[in-house]
Amino acid sequence: MGQPLGWGRRYLMVRPDHFRIDYVINPYMSTQDQPDPELTRKQWDALGQAIVDAGGEVEVLDQRPDSPDMVYAMNLGLATVDGRAMLSHMRFAPRRNESLTAAPWFTEHGFDLRRTGSDGVGPHFESGDAFVFGDSLVVGYGPRTEADALKHLATEWGIRVRGLRIAHEGMYHLDLPFCPVDSTHALVYPPAFDAASQAELAGIVPEPIVLTDDEAFAFSGNSVVVGETIIMPACSDRLRAILTGLGLRVVVLDLTEFHKGGGSARCLTNPLDFDLTPATVAGGEVVLPA
Repeated sequence: MGQPLGWGRRYLMVRPDHFRIDYVINPYMSTQDQPDPELTRKQWDALGQAIVDAGGEVEVLDQRPDSPDMVYAMNLGLATVDGRAMLSHMRFAPRRNESLTAAPWFTEHGFDLRRTGSDGVGPHFESGDAFVFGDSLVVGYGPRTEADALKHLATEWGIRVRGLRIAHEGMYHLDLPFCPVDSTHALVYPPAFDAASQAELAGIVPEPIVLTDDEAFAFSGNSVVVGETIIMPACSDRLRAILTGLGLRVVVLDLTEFHKGGGSARCLTNPLDFDLTPATVAGGEVVLPA
């Protein structure tokens, strides 16, 4: 097993008081299949408790009544352990009101807040597309985040950004087909990316744990790692054997109400402690698939 991840001990979650399906912006959503409010809250509570039980911290933000997808807190903004945050600039207009609550929260909690764009101006960036891994900030682009946003991230913060072009409509954010597990391992689903990005992915992750189709579409890649615990919405016997063999404790939770909106454990949790130090490069650098 590699070294434990240098982040993932502190999270922001959004209470699901107004979670519902009002519109369709991904293949999993249907306005005819609404989440059950009581079961939704039980599942959300269980996830928060599992993070605390694993040694993590959880901060909670109230959900806006006009923002049913705000419960997917991973997309509120990219936050770092040294107090920086890049607010998401959502592609779809129904999600943009979330920033009206997220922006003051980040500011009030001491984060130096930046933006790639606002009010429909500037490149779209959604933080569910970004993870620190190895010597880079790895960013998925295509369905939600635009390629120009990678340049903004790199130059604004002076970091190395490695881009992966997402080419599968069912894997519209990087947090679905890519989950860092430790310093060398990550859950990956290569068919989510175009051919050039699949080749690039092989160079980013030294020891990939490749998901099957069934595992990927059970949201296994949308998991949360807290130290030596991985909290998952689904885990096949094959995956469990691999993960426990790496020394990880596997916790499986029922989060199926949130699957109705196209997200699971990782989507519901926003890390507030990404460490960009290993990715620091004077002037910034963007590495795109050849």
